[in-house]
Amino acid sequence: MPTSKEQEFKCPLGDQGCQWLEHISKLQSRVDELAQLVSQDPLTGLHNLRHFNDILPQTMERTRRLGHASGLIMIDLDNFKAVNDTWGHEIGNLTLKQAGTIMTQQVRMVDTVCRYGGEEFVVVLPDTQLRQCVKIAERIRKSIEATPLIFSEGEVYITASMGIEVYQGETQMTSQALVHAADKLLYQAKHAGRNQVAHRDFAEVESTTAVSQEEIDALFKGSDVS
Repeated sequence: MPTSKEQEFKCPLGDQGCQWLEHISKLQSRVDELAQLVSQDPLTGLHNLRHFNDILPQTMERTRRLGHASGLIMIDLDNFKAVNDTWGHEIGNLTLKQAGTIMTQQVRMVDTVCRYGGEEFVVVLPDTQLRQCVKIAERIRKSIEATPLIFSEGEVYITASMGIEVYQGETQMTSQALVHAADKLLYQAKHAGRNQVAHRDFAEVESTTAVSQEEIDALFKGSDVS
């Protein structure tokens, strides 16, 4: 089915000079603009919480169907209140915008960066194992740390703490549970000193995808393989 932008409007009476066609086309363009605004954070230009709540369940469903793990990174800018208190909300807003730009520059085209609220962000990474999620998160963390906001009155250096959880198709896990798990790891990073990435042990996560000896024995039970 063509999108609204691709849709070609035609007069139902076949009149090529129909005066309503241009009006309908303008209305459709306005609808498209409003649809984008509904899913976009007005400050950073990133996707907003509403879009995140739509895209995460879709990504998890795709993971269930295809069996490819997907990752979620929860990001919180460290000591952000101090930026607002020291420099004011205008500089604070510029700091948020710059952080959002850095995140989009350090992820892949298939990933989705959203502003979760305040100084908190989320990144949805489809078809991504934990080790790759950690590499992406570390790229973001290092880039934020190394890129101060420079303005006429000074510079603002900021860091970020992150928590990563991966979803591997567990039918009992909901999107809310996945967010809670990643958020819990984020606060582990905060409590451990900030400016770091927290995640489950690689061996713990990878062992859940490995085939156990019991499963191998069950697979070949009753066969003639010796």
